[in-house]
Amino acid sequence: MVLGAMCTVLAAQAPTPSRIVSLIPAVTEMLFAIGAGPQVVGVSSFDTYPPEAVARPQVGGLFDPNFERILALRPDLVITYGSQVELVERLKGTNIPSFAYRHGGLADITATLRTLGQRTGHTVEADALARTIEAGLADVRQRASGRPRPRTLLVFGREDGSLRGLFVSGGVGFLHDLLELAGGENVMADVPREGLQLSHEQLLVRAPDVVIELRADGWTDERRTRERSVWTEARIPASRSGRIHILNDSSLVIPGPRVVHAARTIADAVWPRK
Repeated sequence: MVLGAMCTVLAAQAPTPSRIVSLIPAVTEMLFAIGAGPQVVGVSSFDTYPPEAVARPQVGGLFDPNFERILALRPDLVITYGSQVELVERLKGTNIPSFAYRHGGLADITATLRTLGQRTGHTVEADALARTIEAGLADVRQRASGRPRPRTLLVFGREDGSLRGLFVSGGVGFLHDLLELAGGENVMADVPREGLQLSHEQLLVRAPDVVIELRADGWTDERRTRERSVWTEARIPASRSGRIHILNDSSLVIPGPRVVHAARTIADAVWPRK
């Protein structure tokens, strides 16, 4: 299993941080969910939840972290992504501890929660939340148990108004795990990648029974209807049966504490409640 959080500096005797900067929206959500929100003094430019996080000073993102702004916040812990090697090295030069996170599978969410709880002084709260999430996911899995598993395409990117530039979930990672748990069979499960581009010809060959398109950005009902109609030209089973779902909810693409809500939402798209 890919470890969801790798700590660059993480030891049992490490002092509890009081000024945390998080460059990872998923981790920011986790921190607030376990009660460490008051310790967060800075977030990334892409943090949108919870509302309290949006009010914190922003310090850039994955590709453009603002080192000077981070230093100005006087952090005693900076949470980075695993690929931000240069930033971590610069932090080492100033003796600022870092916690390097990398997206993994569904199970890594609760593992990361527990690790963050230990590191931030919220072990009890983090473990309680992790157990609640595990129970919620088990309920969703049980709901799907024994039912036919429709062949499903999970889409999280394309050109507006067309089916060009389709970007879809492959057979590994958080989104794939979420779909499988919710009762769908990922039509791209045989591709060992988290995401890949899909041509129109490949779409026809894969012939999904259900299409679930995830959109973190808010769309009006009118726009959603217009974009959904684009799929009618696809000539796939999902288009003919009308099983095209466009879901606008940021929780669906963030591997964080709202994952049970995300799993239920996807399960309702795969097999709507009667």
